[in-house]
Amino acid sequence: MIRVLLVDDDALVRAGLRMILGGAPDVEVIGEAGDGQDAVDQARAATPDVVLMDIRMPRMDGIAATEQLVTTYGDQVRVIVLTTFDADDMVVRAVRVGASGFLLKDTPPERLVAAVRAVADGEPILSPSITASLMARLGSAGDDGRATRARERLTVLTDREHEVALAVGRGLSNAEISKTLYMSVPTVKAHVSRLLTKLDASNRVQIAITVHDADLL
Repeated sequence: MIRVLLVDDDALVRAGLRMILGGAPDVEVIGEAGDGQDAVDQARAATPDVVLMDIRMPRMDGIAATEQLVTTYGDQVRVIVLTTFDADDMVVRAVRVGASGFLLKDTPPERLVAAVRAVADGEPILSPSITASLMARLGSAGDDGRATRARERLTVLTDREHEVALAVGRGLSNAEISKTLYMSVPTVKAHVSRLLTKLDASNRVQIAITVHDADLL
């Protein structure tokens, strides 16, 4: 079972999410939180696999809560940011601190369930089109030396790891990378694992950020 924690200050939104996820036989909603601090406290009591995290909440917002969860649990707890906009500034900040991706609040039920499953399995939930939008926003803040630093970080990669990093940057899944680079899915997963270590990244989204910061796509 995939254990999910719902975090939103709107009880109606939480009820809707619970109803959607409740129809999935492999997903269990283990709790609800109305703000970021409550989310951190509940995660400490019963570690979820996936957290659906609203951004704008009282007491502690979703960005601060995401950063605490990622810092404390690493990839043991994966955070999906919930937003009403494709790539607003707060979503960009959430991804930078380690969120595994984001979903619009009007995402169709079947896609929401599929996203939870994908993230629980270590896959990002950014489609190529959403990745392009997000990375455009990341790059629009101006180059404060990020490009140079990103290129330096990528120099530690082997040629094959570099190819996989570029594929991750394009928003491809493990299966898609497998077909594109003619390697098995387990081999792709092994390369991604090494990328996470070498680039000191919390998740695949941060690998993609590094690739885009380096202006390689």
